[in-house]
Amino acid sequence: MGRRKNKGRNVSGVLLLDKPQGCSSNHILQKVKRLFAAAKAGHTGSLDPLATGMLPVCFGEATKISAFLLDSDKRYHLKCQLGVSTTTGDAEGEVTETQDVSSITEQDVRAVLPEFIGEIEQIPPMYSALKHNGERLYNLARQGIEVERKARSVTIYDIEYISLSTDEQQRLILELEVACSKGTYVRTLAEDIAKKLHCGAHITALRRLSVGPYSGEMLTIEQLTALSEEGFEALDACLQPIDSGVADWPDVHLGSDAAFYVRQGQPVLVPHAPTQGWVRIYDQSHFLGLGEIQDDGMVAPRRMIRAV
Repeated sequence: MGRRKNKGRNVSGVLLLDKPQGCSSNHILQKVKRLFAAAKAGHTGSLDPLATGMLPVCFGEATKISAFLLDSDKRYHLKCQLGVSTTTGDAEGEVTETQDVSSITEQDVRAVLPEFIGEIEQIPPMYSALKHNGERLYNLARQGIEVERKARSVTIYDIEYISLSTDEQQRLILELEVACSKGTYVRTLAEDIAKKLHCGAHITALRRLSVGPYSGEMLTIEQLTALSEEGFEALDACLQPIDSGVADWPDVHLGSDAAFYVRQGQPVLVPHAPTQGWVRIYDQSHFLGLGEIQDDGMVAPRRMIRAV
């Protein structure tokens, strides 16, 4: 038997979805995919159920750039409660330890934050999607099993102090914005900052503000549901063009002959092209796909976009 074809529309583009709290990234992805009646869709990096905010969803041919968004830098707004540790590092876990943190001041916090700027080592939490011998760590954690995890290098570009305050429940809440590289566990960062303050901590609120080149306005599932009443044209108008996900890459523009050969999968020589790295390839103003500069200076097609 042949492979079953995906049912649905061949729609392509990137949706900047505002993920709601309380559901998994995959759950909300499937909702959006049904609204668009899309044949193919994928998100670009999971957010925990507790977390909200920027979740780019790639439809159709845009899935060819999803790996680059997955590897891109992110920015988060977070709140964490100092003095209370949990099994998961966030508010969904069980409390494991509490401390008196009434003496911690803004000056104390500001003094330790610079220690986390730059390349740092993080030990991934047990409640994560990483695998150990083929098993997700969070599945092992739920069974009460803890395994050794190797430290990983991540980069923290900026930590912006926002506030340290006591809420109506008399909890000491630290509020920060963090710009970081791929692979950063914000829960672990909050716990490590707290350790420098000689206490525990857990995330109470986490919102992703940006992914790679994307920041700013996002659409909620409620807004998309309302737009779906107007039809697919209204929904499709919300999509960002495919090349927006790599907008910060250098571009090369081909003449008709070179564009013909690139479409056949052959590398071409482009005057004044970059000397290394990945590039966006255009036939005049039409986006053809992604290429890479070879050692001989030619532009080699890598991920070409089919016309839709």
